[in-house]
Amino acid sequence: MATPGMLYVTMEPQPGLSLDQFHEWYNNEHGPTRLRMPDIFQTGQRFQATDGEQPTFLATYDVTDMAILTKPVYTDLRANRSPREAETIGQVTVKRYMVDLQSSRQAPDFVDVGDETDAAAEGRVLVYVDVSLQDVEGAEAEVVKWYEEEHIGMLQKVPGWLRTRRYRTSSIDTGAPLRLVTLHEYKPVNGLGGPEHKASMDTPWRTEVFSKYLGNKGRRTYSLFYVFGPAPRDLQHLAPLPASKAFVSSDAKTATTPGSDAILQSYITTKDGLEIPYRIEGNTAPDAPTVAFSNSLLTSLHMWDGFVEILKKQRPNYRILRYDTRGRHAIPQPPVPATVEMLADDLRTLLSHLRISKLEALVGVSLGGATTFQFALKYPELVSKFVACDFNISSSDANTAAWKERIGIAEGAADGMQTLAGITVNRWFDPHTVETRADATAAMVAQVAANNVEGFRYGCQALWTFNLREAAKGLCVPGLFVAGEGDGKGALAKAMEGFRATSGDGSIELKIVPQAGHLPMYEQPQSFWENVQHFL
Repeated sequence: MATPGMLYVTMEPQPGLSLDQFHEWYNNEHGPTRLRMPDIFQTGQRFQATDGEQPTFLATYDVTDMAILTKPVYTDLRANRSPREAETIGQVTVKRYMVDLQSSRQAPDFVDVGDETDAAAEGRVLVYVDVSLQDVEGAEAEVVKWYEEEHIGMLQKVPGWLRTRRYRTSSIDTGAPLRLVTLHEYKPVNGLGGPEHKASMDTPWRTEVFSKYLGNKGRRTYSLFYVFGPAPRDLQHLAPLPASKAFVSSDAKTATTPGSDAILQSYITTKDGLEIPYRIEGNTAPDAPTVAFSNSLLTSLHMWDGFVEILKKQRPNYRILRYDTRGRHAIPQPPVPATVEMLADDLRTLLSHLRISKLEALVGVSLGGATTFQFALKYPELVSKFVACDFNISSSDANTAAWKERIGIAEGAADGMQTLAGITVNRWFDPHTVETRADATAAMVAQVAANNVEGFRYGCQALWTFNLREAAKGLCVPGLFVAGEGDGKGALAKAMEGFRATSGDGSIELKIVPQAGHLPMYEQPQSFWENVQHFL
């Protein structure tokens, strides 16, 4: 039988260690690495002491089964530290404690911090109490009886009380002295020190328990200041670091670029095992409004490079999130066809792992445009506005046949994807782009050619059998449509004008980017900006 519990770790950075380095390492490497193992760690959060005592920092991790902490799946994490982690942790005084959960009570309005937004969770108060026992027969039973039958019930009357959990030294922590630990959580505004709280600390039963059964008592108070997700997101502490503190993980899947133009690149893993690379940059404030970008089939998040540079200069208040759509890279086995709804769900998962509660805006093109539109329909509470570009609201038999032909080209020879790339980019781009931007055209051919062949085969099937026409009538998120003037020789803009009028209340505006085809934000980034700046 599983024994749930908690790993809690106290930390005191030594003089000389930059707090930015300490926090950036913990927030972007150490914590997320553990939260990427949900079968072990359910939640993880960091607290800062409010009682003026040291250690200053505390991290807590809810563990599904304490026995797993003795297995290589966990112990190897500590044995195989990155050089950056080894350097940083060597400058921190660390103590680790393992405790088994004994009981838990919570208020009716309690929400776990993992399910709260960062804004709602910030400042939650944690009171930590640990006690040792006198060498008296039955001491533990008597203390537990007092806790369960009087003390916790009285604490529940304290304004702002949220939860009390009771622990004891874990059975896996062999050799550790027995300690009884209680963690009490309160809202930022609470009644600690008030009459109800004082009453809980002054009863005849409590006096008897403390005099007969308890030895030493420790009490600390903390305030919550960071909640981990399985995806690193901390630009705030990355930006002040020198370039020498750039980090690349051993698997090269996570990389950071410190400095005024801080960039964090990493990945998430969906429930079906798909790895989705992402990149965040722009405004480094944790609560900065976020604009996300969804790329087209066969391209990568770098298709937005030119436009993002403009956006960062024109809208420095935005944090910018980009990611690679399902089908760009290797896909989970056995392979299954993608759907537009699946792609919207992938984005939902990405936001959840990054603890982004709502997007300021979502911008997508082609398959990413359909994903954007589907996301606004399915998750209107998660996005304030959207820009959907060069997409159709439903598939057609002719389109499906065309995609099957393209799969045949990609799979037909060893260089099939390279052949498809050349055909595709020439079909996508306006002749003006091909003639005047040879480097950009070649770069896009290379980007398309690098797509995973199997990923393409199953990813493009999202465009075979979808129809959002009926659902579009219920659209309630403000949107903007954009199309390249030459996309489909103007046919796509006409199609978008047709379903624009039947989407939501019909108020969506359609903008046309001249001298651009299927990817106007790539072909003509400045002109694209001029068409969307009023909306963004």
